[in-house]
Amino acid sequence: MIPRSLRGIVAGLAVTALLATAACGSDADESTGSGGGASPSAAAVSGDVTVFAAASLTETFTQLGKDFEAANPGTKVIFNFAGSSALATQITQGAPADVFASAAPANMKTVTDAGDAAGEPTVFVKNQLVIAVAKGNPKGIQGLPDLSKGGIKVALCAEQVPCGAAAKKALDASGTTVTPVTQEQDVKAALSKVTLGEVDAALVYRTDAKSAGDDVDAVEFPESAQAVNDYPIVVLKDAPNKGGAQAFVDYVLSDKGQTVLTDAGFQAP
Repeated sequence: MIPRSLRGIVAGLAVTALLATAACGSDADESTGSGGGASPSAAAVSGDVTVFAAASLTETFTQLGKDFEAANPGTKVIFNFAGSSALATQITQGAPADVFASAAPANMKTVTDAGDAAGEPTVFVKNQLVIAVAKGNPKGIQGLPDLSKGGIKVALCAEQVPCGAAAKKALDASGTTVTPVTQEQDVKAALSKVTLGEVDAALVYRTDAKSAGDDVDAVEFPESAQAVNDYPIVVLKDAPNKGGAQAFVDYVLSDKGQTVLTDAGFQAP
């Protein structure tokens, strides 16, 4: 039997041993990452993430790419910006990509119908058209009917491009017939015709006119509400970096990603 005088010492040593064992277990958990979650997540997301995105997303996705890389050291986001119809064709013809962000569901459907999406696309923003005109609006354009007046040179997107399909809907809704002097393959090309002074007006997205800053003015028109474009995004089935692809899509859908997009003029879905 342990003398009464030693019992307190033995009990104290037992408690000390238990605490030491618990501390060692905690250290082991932290060293393997099971206690945190941030470290395994960061380690899981690495390498190149190739994103095919509509031209109208150029400024916002470039910013989101930088933010994503900063949040996930070891990653690099590579963008291919173009008209959504051209991007959909590239994907269905086997171009290697991880993520597709389209400016319209119709072009996304081309990809999903071909079986090239890894899951169901998610609409992440919406966008509306405006009439982009030279700074100060020297031709006094106030709405779509003014685009049909003699002497007004207009640039439109081609109809197979989302901004062109939206323009057709808006013009049909207003009963206006416009004969453009040029039809471009993406919205940035149409906008450039205004900034270069080659046309008097172009139907472009509100976000593109905003990104042009002082180079253009944007004329709002009511028919644009009948031609709002949904923007879907999806991880691709044959994505070389599926983990990175899903992480990028999640970042776009996050509060931080949505703030960048809405600050640029996109509408929340």
